[in-house]
Amino acid sequence: MTTTAGEHRYLQVARALRKEIVDGVYPVGSQLPTEHELCERFSVSRYTIREALRRLRDDHLVSSRPRAGTLVVPRPNTNSYEQDVMSIDDLLAFAQGARFAIDTNAMITVDRTLSELTGLAAGTEWLAVSGYRRADEDSAPICRTEYYINRGFAAVGRLLHRHTGPIFPLIEDLFGVSVVEVHQEISAVILDAEIAEHLQVEAGTAALQMQRSYTTSDGQIAQVTVNTHPASRFRHTMTMRRVRDAQ
Repeated sequence: MTTTAGEHRYLQVARALRKEIVDGVYPVGSQLPTEHELCERFSVSRYTIREALRRLRDDHLVSSRPRAGTLVVPRPNTNSYEQDVMSIDDLLAFAQGARFAIDTNAMITVDRTLSELTGLAAGTEWLAVSGYRRADEDSAPICRTEYYINRGFAAVGRLLHRHTGPIFPLIEDLFGVSVVEVHQEISAVILDAEIAEHLQVEAGTAALQMQRSYTTSDGQIAQVTVNTHPASRFRHTMTMRRVRDAQ
């Protein structure tokens, strides 16, 4: 078992066990080896194993009970991730009802320009998937969408030719991870001629660019998404209330 720099051992153990669960080595209903057996297998302490099993419970892959061991359980069908303002499901609702037509789907090396846009480390490899979303075949595109998917999850790219919704649920199902946080930034941009043409607006039109970074319970960035909306086709609303101290 190898560990990357700065990575805790329990994360490595959790990833190894998670892969075996997803691959069917430990099917739903089966029992994982005991803590003692796992300690011997991975040459780590019992504390490390307990932390790894806690990660698997956080991802809803196993359940543990005193004297009953650790059982592999079915993953829930619904997501319950929450942000401060709204649920992640609400945040991505537009994607579930819009057709995503893919233009590119290939591994790339992050250059300086893309690194500045997304925060991804220059020189690293990511699966780049880009295209345009439409409500229907006859309407103008809603937005341009760019996905940058962690190389470790790049196998999801094989499924995208028949997929129209958000990608992170596929990553969760395929790799047994859970996206627990989405960080979003919104900025104003000016559309260049190529993107403006595809969005059926004039070059130089103002647009809103929404960048989202999806983080798993292991602390990995699973994907970064950049959605570029012509200003006239997007509205972001938020309600704020004053919090009064109880007296």
